[in-house]
Amino acid sequence: MNLTKGEMKMNETPLAFMDSGVGGLTILKPAFAQLPAENTLFFGDEAHLPYGEKQPQQVIDYSLQIGRFFVQKQAKMMIIACNTASALALPTLQAELPIPVLGVVEGGSRAAIQATNNHKIGIIATRATVNSHAYQCAIHQLSSQAEVVELACPTFIPLVEQGDYHSERVQQMVIDGLAPLRGSGIDTLVLGCTHFPIIRDLIQSVMGPTVTLVDPGAETIAEAHQVLERRQLLAQSQHPFHDFYTSSDPERFQQVGSQWLNRKVDVQLVTPSQLLSYGN
Repeated sequence: MNLTKGEMKMNETPLAFMDSGVGGLTILKPAFAQLPAENTLFFGDEAHLPYGEKQPQQVIDYSLQIGRFFVQKQAKMMIIACNTASALALPTLQAELPIPVLGVVEGGSRAAIQATNNHKIGIIATRATVNSHAYQCAIHQLSSQAEVVELACPTFIPLVEQGDYHSERVQQMVIDGLAPLRGSGIDTLVLGCTHFPIIRDLIQSVMGPTVTLVDPGAETIAEAHQVLERRQLLAQSQHPFHDFYTSSDPERFQQVGSQWLNRKVDVQLVTPSQLLSYGN
């Protein structure tokens, strides 16, 4: 939905979510449940997927372009529904954009501390998120006694993007990918990439019932609710709109998004060259 200034009251302007692909829909889903009156925008930057294999400055640049796109669309808040971008770009976005910006790392870290009993917490994420040690730092700030084990699982992301997470081949890939965590003693595992909750059942079956899985998304939405309430920006829309954008292959995005959200998803293409204009 293209809006011009003055068409909506500030509290009715949309919440904006960004991710490198479809994985961030795992945060949009609880947003629909917890904030049902909110209008939303979602941008999946599929042309630059995966962020976890990019250089930090590239991730910052892509995220800032998307943030400025959201500002042009009159968004009232930006939620980085991407752990890699949260780990690398959050301070820049908070400094550069005129709207509140939330990431997923802090919420996920708080939830992990609340969930663990033996203070041994695992993190599975992209290489970039693991290399940033963002979760490790956030968890240690909350609890100095916590022991954090980090593991990069980049092979999981294409499985989700392709919508292929039911075959025996995929199950074996998840078993192999999580092998370093077996026997590590962790009782809590943070799904430190928004793609991973889509294969949550597979991950749980590999790790077993004694390991609690933490999805940072729900915690982040709870934080967004608090910020909006404090700023008196909670929407009262009777018929909220939900607009979806991607920088590549809108048909495939529509197929995977509709399957995951259990609703029809209409996706608009914004090419990288179009997106680039918002970063300057």
